Amino acid sequence: MKIKSTRFGYLAKAHDAEVGERALPETLGEHEVLIHMQGQNLCTTDYQQWMGLREHQGYPMAGGHEGAGVVLEVGSLVDNVAPGDFIACGYDACGVCEACREGRTQECTSQHNAAMNKRTEDGYLGMFGFAQYRVVKDSTLYKMNPKLTPAEAGFLEPVATVVSGIHQLRLQPHETVVVVGAGTMGLANAQVARAFGGRVIVSELMEKKLQAAKDAGFETIDSGKEDVVERVKELTDGKMADCVILAVSNKVVLDQAVDLIKHLRGRILVFAAGYPAPHTDFDANLIHYRRIEIIGTFGANTCDFQEAAKLLNIGAVDVKPMCEPKQFDLDHLQEAYEAASTPGMYRVHVTIPE
Repeated sequence: MKIKSTRFGYLAKAHDAEVGERALPETLGEHEVLIHMQGQNLCTTDYQQWMGLREHQGYPMAGGHEGAGVVLEVGSLVDNVAPGDFIACGYDACGVCEACREGRTQECTSQHNAAMNKRTEDGYLGMFGFAQYRVVKDSTLYKMNPKLTPAEAGFLEPVATVVSGIHQLRLQPHETVVVVGAGTMGLANAQVARAFGGRVIVSELMEKKLQAAKDAGFETIDSGKEDVVERVKELTDGKMADCVILAVSNKVVLDQAVDLIKHLRGRILVFAAGYPAPHTDFDANLIHYRRIEIIGTFGANTCDFQEAAKLLNIGAVDVKPMCEPKQFDLDHLQEAYEAASTPGMYRVHVTIPE
């Protein structure tokens, strides 16, 4: 390859984002692709580790998994992308382990998990999303509409995780969905649920996020001023929601979720994780007699990524409202983390020049 090294961003420790340089492979493998990462969004996973809330993830962490860029070179057997293509990145998977063979590629035991939990030869963890140049497998790349900005295309991974959750929820057209939380992933869940034909009601207490949900055309409940359960009862003529998506995680919303769903066969999707981990008290007999389903979701398989790419590329999901207007370049990564961790912020984007 003509490019021999790359600059990249990483977390040296909590509250300390730095930029380093490392060598790239001398040649591309048959199914490898060299890409220039044009930009990367700071996920909650990223900035919470910067805040010191996810110390279990380890350091130095070369994170970043919400990025987009342009293909520069391809290996001899690559035929799904070509130089010049605008792409976003998904998860790696081996294709042969038990999880992969059952279609659960997000649970691959040898590839994606290894990238997050095993160190490189030079001692780093993570997927190197904040690198100028990356060498990745062709199977991890998805073509994106060039009309999208890198920040918008970088939503491929989060939208894919939402698609995965919606599939597990078995959402049917015209069902009523209450999305608790109008942050980045709350709005993403709301948009995907609407694209799947659901009637979506969004509950939020922060004014900025409540307004974003209103601007996106959703029915909203100001949970800081209204009784959410009573308001859902009014909006549904007493029937309550078919399902609830928890896009925030705390004891209050966990306890409240059971009261928001219909009396029989309501479903609760626990989308968000919280740090420190929240706990809830519930009556197990209530779950039993009302046939309530509580569903956990995390990650996305290759089919979810493909569907997410379609939703973004045709504009069925519009992530512009979830992109903060102020962006940061790689040399100001520390400031980007500071901004992303500020309460009320949507996705903060880091631009990565060649």
